[in-house]
Amino acid sequence: MTLDQLLYGVFPYVALTLAIVGTIWRYFGNPFSYSSLSSQFLENRKLFWGSVPLHYGILVILLGHLIAFLLPRTLLAWNGVPWRLYVLEISALAFGFLALWGLILLIIRRASNSRIRVVTSPMDWVLLAVLVVVVVAGVWTAIFYRWGSSWYAAFAVPYLRSIFLFRPNISLVDNLPFMVQVHIIGAFVLVALLPFTRLVHFLSFPYAYLWRPYQLVIWNRKGEN
Repeated sequence: MTLDQLLYGVFPYVALTLAIVGTIWRYFGNPFSYSSLSSQFLENRKLFWGSVPLHYGILVILLGHLIAFLLPRTLLAWNGVPWRLYVLEISALAFGFLALWGLILLIIRRASNSRIRVVTSPMDWVLLAVLVVVVVAGVWTAIFYRWGSSWYAAFAVPYLRSIFLFRPNISLVDNLPFMVQVHIIGAFVLVALLPFTRLVHFLSFPYAYLWRPYQLVIWNRKGEN
């Protein structure tokens, strides 16, 4: 077995298995740990300026990846018009920088505040390190390998689909630039780390609030009818 076969043909299944089994085990074994274990009460200002850019940047980038995964032909058709391609690429790069900025601030916050260092686990540092690698590799790719959205739809999407079809086609990715490969492997590492880090908190997000009926608030002040 070659290194490429191990990284792109075997490791994705290891990561997905760890994510699924580990998440189920954590949910039933320690359900109260399904949170971000926020340190907001220890320090809030730097957390706000780091967490908000990171979350907005990551969520928009992930949404873009998901849309491209589901509708690759639509994305390629969109990119067929130059100005639309430029808008997409510049927007993606901007949100990538936004996520990187937030991530740097969060790392500085954890490293510089003694109270927060006390509640920072080794897995927190591992997660932050992997996030840095993935985000930097993504930004690097956007800067030095142009039109990444098009080759993502043309190469990475078919590869990812081959993973889910249990017929991994590693030839689609083993010749991609090194930083692109780092980005892909880093993403699978994040998947594997999901049940063992604070990253699991996104599973506890109250998604039902997105579609529940709106709540009517009626003020009842003293002296008013």
